[in-house]
Amino acid sequence: MAATIKDIAKEAGVSPATVSRVLSGQTEFYSEKTAKKVKKAAKELGYQKNTAAVELVTRRSRVIAVIVSATKTNFSDQIIDGIQQEATKNDLNVIILYAGEKNPESERKALETVIERSVMGILLVAVDLEPSNADLLMSANIPFQFLSITLRNRKLPFITSNDFQIGYQATKYLIDKGHAKIGFVAADLESMTGHLRLNGYKQAMADNGLTADPKWIYGGDWVYEDGVAAMKRFGRDTPLSAIMASSDLAAIGVMNQAQDFGMRIPRDMAVMSVDGTKLCQIVRPQLTSVTQEFFEMGVRGMNRIINKSVKSAESTFTPIRIIERQSV
Repeated sequence: MAATIKDIAKEAGVSPATVSRVLSGQTEFYSEKTAKKVKKAAKELGYQKNTAAVELVTRRSRVIAVIVSATKTNFSDQIIDGIQQEATKNDLNVIILYAGEKNPESERKALETVIERSVMGILLVAVDLEPSNADLLMSANIPFQFLSITLRNRKLPFITSNDFQIGYQATKYLIDKGHAKIGFVAADLESMTGHLRLNGYKQAMADNGLTADPKWIYGGDWVYEDGVAAMKRFGRDTPLSAIMASSDLAAIGVMNQAQDFGMRIPRDMAVMSVDGTKLCQIVRPQLTSVTQEFFEMGVRGMNRIINKSVKSAESTFTPIRIIERQSV
């Protein structure tokens, strides 16, 4: 079996990222002594450069790596469409890797695969890296950009929606429609994204003289089953007149379970979703949504990589808008 960068790294006692930099001729972040160890290990192992290695050495990689969370929601399709559009315009290739869901080992494997392959840049979609994996990413000296996620670590640039405003605007919309008892469901409350949306919800309630009862809040992982579980917990005789679900899938889960209870949407229960993907138009009744510009996130992320502006880029927000359909 041919020797790989990982084999060289193990033999030389350094990281795969360091091997990549040495073999590419980069001169940052390692000593001459380290370079000699890496080159000696490569020679002894009979390392042969493949296409990826040639791209690395010539610094003319035409490949963008996209690392995607395995969260069971459908918003990433639009982001990838935006990425692919810009890749096609610029004669670039795209490879997609999955990082699992809150799985540090899968994250590291995806990152190591990308670092070994040599790429022009890395786009991470809704991936919240474990700290040591974030360190690995930053040490690789490859341009990167996070998409559709708000991160606590401000050294990691991201392009996403304003999650506080998502929570605030959705809740304010429901209040303006006459609702005072509003549920908030299906967000990962341990994530920065979920935390900000919850704060927006609470602030909108407070600004309108309403109290957000803790019993009206039900966390989750953005998925269909969370919507079903939340509605089951609230029950057929819930005092709630409206629910804000943190993804389209979760909102469908809420609606389906409410209808199983014999409730009619929106007469007996208004349901509002976050994301605004095509699912909102497929279900009946169609879902009113806070719609995010996922396609635009993909386009902006690619442009930062292509224009080599990632290092100086600040985290930015894409627009959100409320689209009224039939569920409120």
